[in-house]
This record gives sequence, structure tokens and C-alpha cells, in this order.
Amino acid sequence: MSEKLPEPGIRSLLLNPPLGSEVKIQGWVRTKRESKAGLAFLEINDGSYFQNLQAVVPATLPDYATLMHGINVGTSVSIVGKLVPSQGGKQAVELQAAEVKIVGACDPGAFPLGKQKMTYEYLRDFTHLRSRTNTFSAIARVRNVLAMGIHEFFQTRGFLWLHTPIITGNDAEGAGQMFRVTTLDMEKPPRGEDGKVDFAKDFFGQGANLTVSGQLEAEAYACSMGKVYTFGPTFRAENSNTSRHLAEFWMVEPEVAFNDLDANARLAEDFLKHLLATVLEKCPLEMDFFKQRIEAGILDLLNGVLKKPFQRLTYTEAVDVLKKSGETFKYAVEWGIDLQSEHERYLTEKVFQAPVVLTDYPKDIKAFYMKMNPDGKTVRAMDVLVPGIGEIIGGSQREDDLEKLKARLAGMGMHAGGLEWYLDLRRFGSVPHAGFGLGFERLVQFVTGMGNIRDVIPFPRTPGHIRI
Repeated sequence: MSEKLPEPGIRSLLLNPPLGSEVKIQGWVRTKRESKAGLAFLEINDGSYFQNLQAVVPATLPDYATLMHGINVGTSVSIVGKLVPSQGGKQAVELQAAEVKIVGACDPGAFPLGKQKMTYEYLRDFTHLRSRTNTFSAIARVRNVLAMGIHEFFQTRGFLWLHTPIITGNDAEGAGQMFRVTTLDMEKPPRGEDGKVDFAKDFFGQGANLTVSGQLEAEAYACSMGKVYTFGPTFRAENSNTSRHLAEFWMVEPEVAFNDLDANARLAEDFLKHLLATVLEKCPLEMDFFKQRIEAGILDLLNGVLKKPFQRLTYTEAVDVLKKSGETFKYAVEWGIDLQSEHERYLTEKVFQAPVVLTDYPKDIKAFYMKMNPDGKTVRAMDVLVPGIGEIIGGSQREDDLEKLKARLAGMGMHAGGLEWYLDLRRFGSVPHAGFGLGFERLVQFVTGMGNIRDVIPFPRTPGHIRI
């Protein structure tokens, strides 16, 4: 048997089957079934496609009994045979095996992905293996398509992909929930006269942290390159064990010079609709699986978002709608509160039955860099809310007036010393500019209908847990 046969991958063989040709496949056994007719049926998957390719193994092969004893769910195999129309009704083609080799054995007694019913919580203990299941391999392919869709959207619109630093001395959100980065001996750290740790003796000569956002750096490049976007990991040391929070997650953050809040909202709507259209077009099998197994209404939901214009209203108008609704919320609604997911979902699912763009939030619940409105009480902020999730995008028009920004920092008790470079952007050729941030995992959660954000990232990082 030739060892130089083409290895086109199962995706290619199923989408463009070269019927009658001899081919070679390599992958992992998903199911194994032996019949009394002297045949074994192996479902093989190589990760390239949602569907498996069935290999029919005749008992006439040399050492058939030994071979079948060694092949179990999870075993990696290499199979050579002829691709023919299938005799069964579950697949269009199948591989008539002429040669089967075991590449890597898999002990069925020890393999944790056996026949027992596996919950998502159970599989979080085996993140290194869970991509071998239908659910998690489908999520991985959807993540890939969405990631490429992000780049496609921005690259075709003249944006520059900017690689912002992961290690930073800035706190873009001003919340202080950051992971410290240090080379100091934590058992005997150097201390100053005040008894506090002296980070001047640290690697960077000052305190350093893992970034919570690449926005501030993106603003610097937007003020020279016009249109930029970041797409990378961000970190928040928020001790939150909810289905919507991770300690490490990926963020997409476009920043555009000469844009105002209205243009920012239009960009966010176009961006989100592009991504939904892309995944519906390129992942039909995966999306049908999510409809069948995860969330029955997911396709109707996504198509509804695509077809409907996003509703626009101010935070103040939203609070008024919520207070007049007669609905009993877990968290009472008053002007000045940070709206909760229940409020956001009520607006999108009950009131408007469409995505909602809320604007002009109270300044006291928003970050220092957001542009102040003339009323002195609200800022030019926006949140994009979607059914089923709530907030999926948050953004704003940035404060481009130097004196107003300095006053805002002072009013929030923030020291401007480490942000002199940021203030320089307002000193030297300042321009109106705006941007937003999209939490990538929340997007994947929205698209797939998965209930827990820990299940839409390959290796989740949450409080108390840092598995592989």
C-alpha cells in the first residue's frame, strides 16, 4: 500500500468526495461498532469538519481481531481505503478500509470521555480533552470563524491592526482590579520608609500590571493613523464566579479619529451584524448543532438581530421605561445606578425585541476618559445590548479637551502623573475620537447559546482555578 497518498482531510473528502479514489485519512475514533456480518464501523474525526467520516473495516484484514481489540473511542488511527457511496442512510460517502494502523492507543478504562453522560461542569476538569467532543470542537471552529471575521471587517475598511502591550503601568478602567506583574521576592520585598513595597526596585522601576484594556494605547495610534483596532488578551482580577466573567479574556477594541458617538454606534452595529452573517454563512453545521442541542431559538435570534435596526435611546429614557414597566426587578431601578443584566435583557427582549444602543450614561458610573455632555451630569458613553446576553459592546466618545480631562481626573481622585503621555494627545493636535470594546467570549456565548462563558474559551481562567 502506497505511503504517498494525498491526505486531503475529512472536510475536503465530505464536501468534494473523490468517489472511487484511494485516499488516506488520519484522525481519532469517535465511535466504534462491530456487526455480526464481519464488519466494523469506525466514525473518524480529524478536527477539520463537524461531521465524521465512517470507515468500514472488513474482518478479512490481517490481524483483524487484534486490531479491533486495540481500537477504542479516543484511539488515533491512520486508514487507507477507497471512498465510495455509503450503503447506510446517515452519510453520503464512506471509506472502505484496506489498511488500518493504530497510531496512538487509548485505554477505554482510563479515558475520561467515555460513554457516561458528561456535563459541561465535568468537562471543565478535562479542558485538554474536551475539544474531542462535538460541542467543544464546534465552539472552536466558531471562534476561529469569528476571529477571522473580525480581521476581515476591519481590514476591508482601512483599519490598522495594533498590537498593544499586555504589561502596563496604566489602569484604563480606573477600577484597580488588576494582576500585579513583578520579579520582586514576595517573601522579602524591598520596602520604603512608609513600610510599603518599593516597586522602584522592581524590574520596570515602577509598579506593573497585566492590562485590562488596550484602549489608551489605541487612542495614541488612532491620533496618527486614523483607524486602528486591537484584538488580544486582557485580564481582570475581579473575584467574580458568574457565568459571564473570566479573569483572562479576549477583547476587540477599534478606535477612530474624527468620529463622534453617533458614528461609533453605527460602526458597532455594522461590526456585530457582519460577524453574525459570517458565522451563519460559514458554520451552518455547527449552528444547526447549537440549535438542536444547546438553544432551540438561536438561529431565529441571530437572524432577528441581523434584520432589525438597533434601537437608540438614552440611559435616562431607558430608566424611565423600566420604572414605568410595572416589572418587579431583583435590583431596583433608579437614575444613577449601573443597569444590571436583568434590566438590559428586559429592554431588548420585552420592550423593543431588538438590540438596543443606550447612550449618555451618568458620569459617576463611567470611566474618566469619556467625553462630558453639556449637562455636566452625563458622558458620551454607549452600551450595545443584545437579547439573551445584555451588554455585549461598551464604548464612548473620548474626552478630547485637555482641561476638561484634567478636571475629570482630579474629580475622580486619580493621579495624572502616569498619564502625561495620554494628556499629550490632547496637547498636540487633539481631535474628536471614539471607540468601543467587544468581549470576544461574550460574542461567542451569544452566537452559540452556551450558558457559561467558561465553556466558550479553550482554557478558562477564573478565581481559584488555573488548570491547563
